[in-house]
Amino acid sequence: MTFDQIAALLVLVTVVGVLIHGRVRADVVALAGAAALLLLGVVRPVEVQAAFASPAVIALAGLFVIAYAIELSGLLGLMIRQATALASRVGAIGIWAVLGMCGVLGGFLNNTPVVVLAAPVIRDVATSLKLSPKRFLMPLSHISVLGGLLTLIGTSTNLLVNDMARNAGQPVFSLFEITPVGLCIAAAGGLWLYFVGARQLGRSVAADEAEQARQAEMEENRRKEAAEAAARRRRILPFNLPKLGEARTNDDGSGDAHLGDVALFGAADRPFDLRRSLIALGVFLVVVTAAGLGLAPIAAAAFAGAVALILLKVITPEEAYAGLRPEILLLIAGMVVVGIAIEVTGLAATGAGVLIEVLRPFGPLVGLFILYGVTLFATELLSNATVAVLITPIAVALAESFGVDPRPFLVGVMMAASAAFATPFGYQTNVLVYQMGNYSYMDFVRVGLPLNLVTWVAAMVAIPIFFPF
Repeated sequence: MTFDQIAALLVLVTVVGVLIHGRVRADVVALAGAAALLLLGVVRPVEVQAAFASPAVIALAGLFVIAYAIELSGLLGLMIRQATALASRVGAIGIWAVLGMCGVLGGFLNNTPVVVLAAPVIRDVATSLKLSPKRFLMPLSHISVLGGLLTLIGTSTNLLVNDMARNAGQPVFSLFEITPVGLCIAAAGGLWLYFVGARQLGRSVAADEAEQARQAEMEENRRKEAAEAAARRRRILPFNLPKLGEARTNDDGSGDAHLGDVALFGAADRPFDLRRSLIALGVFLVVVTAAGLGLAPIAAAAFAGAVALILLKVITPEEAYAGLRPEILLLIAGMVVVGIAIEVTGLAATGAGVLIEVLRPFGPLVGLFILYGVTLFATELLSNATVAVLITPIAVALAESFGVDPRPFLVGVMMAASAAFATPFGYQTNVLVYQMGNYSYMDFVRVGLPLNLVTWVAAMVAIPIFFPF
């Protein structure tokens, strides 16, 4: 191996290890990895510059500003409130209709503000109907994520895979090209949640209250046993030990657990402003139409739409900056640099070569099946952006080794890198409902793991139909 390959591999392993450990912010880890590769000369400054100015980053920045303008105008909150008020008159079916609406919104808007605004309202409506909120809050998060599979702008992962594929010489995807596959997967996942998954969760408010009382009693007993153990230690050791144990206790759990507080999302409901709402919605529709019809690239349309909202005084420059979500943009830019290093040093080709030798006798369909599974498993441990960067070059090389079109493999990466549901800390929306619904970790495993399998099977049926080899 060359020095550049060894350096790139060491940086990659370190970045992945730190991300799995979870004690350092993902964007900081990605930027540190990019800086190390730049200092070691594995990538050039021009390649780092290209990563930070990639179409995926520009498109996401513009879309974040547009979505934030819609949120600030009060339109999003009004839609959710009105739909939920209507749902309250028809019972559980109405709540499920609202969840479906949130899924559709997730195909065009960031799903975090959608869930933040919808979750408290759905919780209150379910409680008023004597239904357990646990039956609806986890499906709300999962359905909003499934909605992101419907369009190219539904998730940052879709745009990033599209950008990485363009860098590898592949034609870009259009806005609605992946929609048929996304609809099949979302429909399969939604139906499973409705008929099976949600039935494994809480059934009534009374049952929830009994479970909460039982957990509170268990927690009180655990607290007493800790207190008794500390008293025994003080009797044995009359001096105070360093507070290392206290620090470790405070650090236990996920680093994202604090996101369960709705207020910390900064997405509180806003008063409805008709003028701002109409203009923001109009600009959004123009952007989607221009990108959907191929009149302008997604990055150009989204960037122009964001600037237009500022010029039309729908959103101030300060509000636009607040809506940019730099932690996501910088995470993606940093991971693109890592991806460039993997590709230019030949590590991607080497990894793909090993995988190709194993899969060659089985054909492209089995290759797609295994690639989807690897991507799905990796997404449970790492961020979507990290997985997209690592897997996309291998997907292209694998398809080329079979002599088939890479597009089915690229669509598989898009779907698998988003449709991972088995842990409560994979998405901000999962963390939110985890706290609000008082779920256990195993609730997510029990519902999310079968949902992973259901969507995996649906993807294996739909992808070859709409993107034949």
